Amino acid sequence: MMATTFVSVPVKKSSEVDMAKPLSKFIQATYPSGDTQAEYIRAAEELNSLRKNALGRPLDKHDSSLEILLRYYDQLCSIEPKFPFSENQLCLTFTWKDAFDKGSLFGGSVKLALASLGYEKSCVLFNVGALASQIAAEQNLENDEGLKAAAKYYQLASGVFQHIKDTVLSALNREPTMDISPDTVGTLSLIMLAQAQEVFFLKAAADKMKDAIIAKLANQAADYYGDAFKQCQYKENLPKEVLPVLAAKHCMMQANAEYHQSILAKQQKKFGEEIGRLQHASDSVKTVASRYDEYINVKDLSDKITRALTAAKKDNDFIYHDRVPDVKDLEPVGKATLVKSTPVSHPMSQKYTDLFAKMVPLAVQQSLSIYNQRRADLVNRLIGQMRESTNLANGVLASLNLPAAIEDVSGDSIPQSILEKSKVVAQQGGLQTVDQFMRDLPELLQRNREILDEALNILDQEEVSDNELKAKFKERWKRTLSSELYKPLRAEGANFRTTLDRAVQADKVVRERYATHREVIALLCKPEAELNAAIPSGNPTKSLQGSEVVMLLKTLLASLNEVKKERETFENDIKSVQFDMSSRFLAALAQDGAISEEAISVTELDRLYGDHTESVQQNLKKQEELLAKIQAAHEEFSKSTQSNTDANQREEMLKKLAAGHDQFVELVANLKEGTKFYNGFTEILLKFQTKCSDIVFARKTERDELLKDLQQSIAREPSAPNIPAAPAYQTAAFVGGTTPAVPTPAPRSVFQPKPQPPARPPPPSVGATLPAAALPAAPATGVPAPSASMPASVGGVGMLSQAQGPPYPSYQGYPGFYAMPMPMAYNQYAYGQYNMPYMYHPPGQPPFQTAQPPQQPQQPQQPGYPYPQQQFYQQ
Repeated sequence: MMATTFVSVPVKKSSEVDMAKPLSKFIQATYPSGDTQAEYIRAAEELNSLRKNALGRPLDKHDSSLEILLRYYDQLCSIEPKFPFSENQLCLTFTWKDAFDKGSLFGGSVKLALASLGYEKSCVLFNVGALASQIAAEQNLENDEGLKAAAKYYQLASGVFQHIKDTVLSALNREPTMDISPDTVGTLSLIMLAQAQEVFFLKAAADKMKDAIIAKLANQAADYYGDAFKQCQYKENLPKEVLPVLAAKHCMMQANAEYHQSILAKQQKKFGEEIGRLQHASDSVKTVASRYDEYINVKDLSDKITRALTAAKKDNDFIYHDRVPDVKDLEPVGKATLVKSTPVSHPMSQKYTDLFAKMVPLAVQQSLSIYNQRRADLVNRLIGQMRESTNLANGVLASLNLPAAIEDVSGDSIPQSILEKSKVVAQQGGLQTVDQFMRDLPELLQRNREILDEALNILDQEEVSDNELKAKFKERWKRTLSSELYKPLRAEGANFRTTLDRAVQADKVVRERYATHREVIALLCKPEAELNAAIPSGNPTKSLQGSEVVMLLKTLLASLNEVKKERETFENDIKSVQFDMSSRFLAALAQDGAISEEAISVTELDRLYGDHTESVQQNLKKQEELLAKIQAAHEEFSKSTQSNTDANQREEMLKKLAAGHDQFVELVANLKEGTKFYNGFTEILLKFQTKCSDIVFARKTERDELLKDLQQSIAREPSAPNIPAAPAYQTAAFVGGTTPAVPTPAPRSVFQPKPQPPARPPPPSVGATLPAAALPAAPATGVPAPSASMPASVGGVGMLSQAQGPPYPSYQGYPGFYAMPMPMAYNQYAYGQYNMPYMYHPPGQPPFQTAQPPQQPQQPQQPGYPYPQQQFYQQ
């Protein structure tokens, strides 16, 4: 802040931050590659450039600079709901210095680094208010345009600081720096409001409005300044120039209010009241002139009030003879406020364009993610039911040796259905395909485990380092513990490990099934001749081939095949259902301010998949009925066939071959899904590993900054805050007078000591009187012994208190300041009026007057007082 008539606020300084890189990483991980992703990445780079323009260079005190800050603030507001800004998600740390801390010889200014977008918004908004106050202070208040602009910017600054006061604690997860603390910004808001009110007073005076209105405007400004002064009294972080400016403005506005109210009194022929108000105004102006003349120039106002007061007294003495009331009996001047803090609303910039207009808010993204999971669960459940039913049907047919049983006419050739199954197995690679998948799965699993272990190991190492520093610096180590910060990441890692463990169990089941059916699958892979030789021959009953039961079985099997094909169509239809839920969630967010994801998702899923679910259930019920009829018809068919050992063995082999085909198809499908799962899971784990690496890198950067600040603060601390007491041999008096009782100073020169002039009389005795035995003997020269009176201790009864003044600043540098007297002891550098000993005055006599001659001549006092007095030898 500048020592000018109006108070302005310095801007905060921020460290450089690369916003483009972490935002681009999030965009690439969240949105599919394509035009949309590229557009979002370009927007992130533009946002990063906007921050550099707004915070990376000094800003001119002009509207265009303020517009850049407002545009950046608006962009922060727009991206806040669209990106997960937190310590454990989007690793983006913002570092800002305290605006009022000027640093010291041993270190820089106080600064705070937080991974919080709310912190960045609060600091940027602080700079908006600071720059607005500076622009207002630069306005020319001699013309109407300058007055209007100054009032506008002061009200904007007031509103900005008030908004920070209301929101800063909720935006941060720890204590802010002093400049943006609620108390400080609340005071700044009131100062800006007071200055805006003063500008309106100046405009009213320039427009020559009625004196009653001008007086009320000035009185309201004085009230604002008085409140601001009271709030500033206990804020040591604000520059020292602020307090006297506010005090002077308070008095000056009171003087203006009384002056214009006196004109109104004169118009109302209240001449005594006129004089009383002018006297009050004169006293206020004199206070400013005597105490704060280096900050506020009130000479013109003082001359104007003096002229008016002289004329009013003259007229009243010679003409009106009206009684002049006391100041406290005057009616209080009314108040009129024309100012109001400008509320902060998004957008604040006149040229605002959302860089991420197409990106949906994070709440919508999260709702979409949950909806997609619900949709996937529903689709998987329906498809799973259909595939399970197909496997059930295949298993039942294989156990009944259908359709091979009704196709086996000769008893020596391979049934057509078995030949087709053998061709399917051979075309898909047979055992070689399954074995290759079996070899690949453990490698994929091991790769995923290594990625997960490495990611968690990165967190472990940083947490150990953080715990060591916390144990070393204790309460000085003011940042979120790694153990607390990494809880969500560790929970996510635990879920990943559980998923891998489940996958391992699924792989085990697949291996066991493969081991069970491996021989049969190998048999299906052989040429037709070898396969035929492996099947036992039998004697089928040819007479049954044209029977009614066989025809029924063929009809039922054809119907079952149609049911299975129908399910394939259903599966494709279910997978192809598409619906954009983002618009639905956005509408709910705009209407209600929140998203009831479960209610909306359940309703939409029922609408989209209700018909498909009903069709699947009907299909499953139809298959159940067909299987029951097939089993009944097969039982009748079995009774009609002649039973023999060869036929039974042949039938069992055909059943195994059919089951082997089904198991092969299912195994290949499972192994493909497992391979796809591990490959997809690798990408997820790599993103998780990157997230862990990014947050650990951000934590290390934050750690280095914090260590640097700690080193500087430790270097600034005094090594010995309490100076030990002097040894007894330095203060004890020596008997005999051969050695001086005062402490002997260290030799500083080789010159002979000059004779000391006679000392002033000692201060009055307020302490205890020393016994006679404790005093040194009187010298033989006849000079009387020193007085036994000792001075009062610091802060005792004999100490003069500091002069009490009005409720305004009273410290060194201001007229009327009276420094606290200090007791005198040995000090070779002592000089000046504030280091002189107390002037002695006997009891009953007013202080600072010539002392009465003592009854007995006093020995001259040496500067070593209060040590025992020594003889003074004239040279």
